[in-house]
Amino acid sequence: MSVTDPLADMLTRIRNASSARHDKVDIPASRLKEAIAKILKDEGYIKNFKVIADERKHGILRIFLKYDADRRGIIKLKRVSKPSRRVYVGRDEIPSVLKGLGISILSTSKGVFTDKEARRANVGGEVLCYIW
Repeated sequence: MSVTDPLADMLTRIRNASSARHDKVDIPASRLKEAIAKILKDEGYIKNFKVIADERKHGILRIFLKYDADRRGIIKLKRVSKPSRRVYVGRDEIPSVLKGLGISILSTSKGVFTDKEARRANVGGEVLCYIW
């Protein structure tokens, strides 16, 4: 079965696994998904991730989820730019999520950045998703 929006599929799998209180979730890997998983790990929204080689071209991305003391998921995700409606912002229009408590992830000409990194690098791009 082909997926028309692989990034939305990744975010939905993380959201569903978190609400079902799974320890880990497996996602078909790609470079974009690895970059987003690295940002999620660096920002403290997931414990860890690793790429597992298999017979597929890119392998499987295994994400280890993080929970609070009451075993509730600590990550909330929202897809912004979709295949049917792309959302681009300039370097002066980069959105902040919950007045800086969350992050927005942007795909720029220099790579995949958080909103803070994109402001520091002075680049705009496509707003992929919001994380809080």
